[in-house]
Amino acid sequence: MADHDEETYGEERRRELERMLRQLADRIRELDAGGPGRLLAGAGELMRLIGDVRSELFHYEVRATYDTPEVADSRRIVRDAKASAEQAPEQTWDKTDWDPTRDDAPEW
Repeated sequence: MADHDEETYGEERRRELERMLRQLADRIRELDAGGPGRLLAGAGELMRLIGDVRSELFHYEVRATYDTPEVADSRRIVRDAKASAEQAPEQTWDKTDWDPTRDDAPEW
């Protein structure tokens, strides 16, 4: 089975993203607490931090919802089966002479 680490979002990377989000929030609070105009004076720094977080959030969203090839194949099989069932005419069963009350077992 192929390694799909690039397609999935591991626990370590998830923790790093959470750290980045907290760091951004802390920096905004620090700048805001610095007094009037300080928050907007840090616009360049905030834009860089927001860009880094935005990029990582995008990767998280894409990879957290990624299907491995095996899962994608299973989804395809189910989708194909549903489509086939929808396109097939209503199946009917032919009536037989079988009677569950009769013992049709051969005599040996």
